[in-house]
Amino acid sequence: SHIYKKNRDMTKSWKGKTEQLLRVDDHDFTMRPAFGGPAIPVGVDVQVESLDSISEVDMDFTMTLYLRHYWKDERLSFPSTTNKSMTFDGRLVKKIWVPDVFFVHSKRSFIHDTTTENIMLRVFPDGHVLYSMRITVTAMCNMDFSRFPLDSQTCSLELESYAYTDEDLMLYWKNGNESLKTDEKISLSQFLIQKFHTTSRLAFYSSTGWYNRLYISFTLRRHIFFFLLQTYFPATLMVMLSWVSFWIDHRAVPARVSLGITTVLTMSTIITGVNASMPRVSYIKAVDIYLWVSFVFVFLSVLEYAAVNYLTTVQERKERKLQERFPCTCGIPHSKTMMLDGNYSEADANSLAGYTRNQMVPEEEKQEKMVVHLALSNESNSSRRRGLKGHVGLRIIQNSHAIDKYSRFIFPGTYIFFNLIYWSVFS
Repeated sequence: SHIYKKNRDMTKSWKGKTEQLLRVDDHDFTMRPAFGGPAIPVGVDVQVESLDSISEVDMDFTMTLYLRHYWKDERLSFPSTTNKSMTFDGRLVKKIWVPDVFFVHSKRSFIHDTTTENIMLRVFPDGHVLYSMRITVTAMCNMDFSRFPLDSQTCSLELESYAYTDEDLMLYWKNGNESLKTDEKISLSQFLIQKFHTTSRLAFYSSTGWYNRLYISFTLRRHIFFFLLQTYFPATLMVMLSWVSFWIDHRAVPARVSLGITTVLTMSTIITGVNASMPRVSYIKAVDIYLWVSFVFVFLSVLEYAAVNYLTTVQERKERKLQERFPCTCGIPHSKTMMLDGNYSEADANSLAGYTRNQMVPEEEKQEKMVVHLALSNESNSSRRRGLKGHVGLRIIQNSHAIDKYSRFIFPGTYIFFNLIYWSVFS
């Protein structure tokens, strides 16, 4: 019938096997086409099926792709009235010459073999050949983490002939930039794929010569939102939590010490967790700057309370010495200055015989240390001013609450200023 003639088996047009149709046994396919003549051009195009993973620790990436080669081998030409090609699987590839392309800087690679080897060979009547493979390759990618996690990485997959120099085999992109096609569904959890592009150049080896090398380059930009939730926000909250101690009474030693130690240990845990998932590079990363500055702020909060506690102890020690030096107020010949605890009642202060209080103390300051100047009733105002002048410079240092009050503004203001500089530089 007409249908039978249209779809007849081409192998039955000639008596013999497929190898005899292509005359595989009549030629030595261990040699390249046109051996001894000019370099054979081999066109390449790639379709990226998936970008499987990016590893910062190992500094590599894994990609699955369809790799196709195009060349002409007149030894495979065959007569045809319909000018149709013939398609074969991987069994014929082992009997003919194919380009020996390999992946430069590849760590692991394999051709998929389920259910059979994913290899296709298509031969045209004039000897043109299409050779296609489905490959998964893991290749090295030199990454720069100086701006991590606000970084962008550029990786490349390099193809090159292993045995044939540019004098024997010329690799080129078959359709220029259109030779690289990607699946629109390709996506990664931590990266945004910005662009793919192709380049080519010559590579020189001192022992063997010059080779054509093809590059598949792609640029990746890291998603920052994951690191905001896992690193930046917790670190910022720990710094803010350490500022709570500035509003806690300095006499509540267990509360302020435990709060400071807890925030320091939490920051250490965050820093350790971030570095555990990163390669041990010898330079400082952007996240290291933020975490260590945050750690310094938390640590300074602990030191701030240590300073407050120390100055309070020094102040109380001076008061005790003054009380031991002047156990009684009678018989004081000149104007003196005495440090009294705020817990003293007003009657106790007024009960000093022969003296009058020259300074009224507000009711709200009775819980703090205060300076009470006791002077003789017949002493002049100039003498009393001289007595006050010696204590004006010491009051800010001796008053532990003043350090806490200043810290409530200095610490948040400095940290906000640091954040403005950090995000303007690295974003």
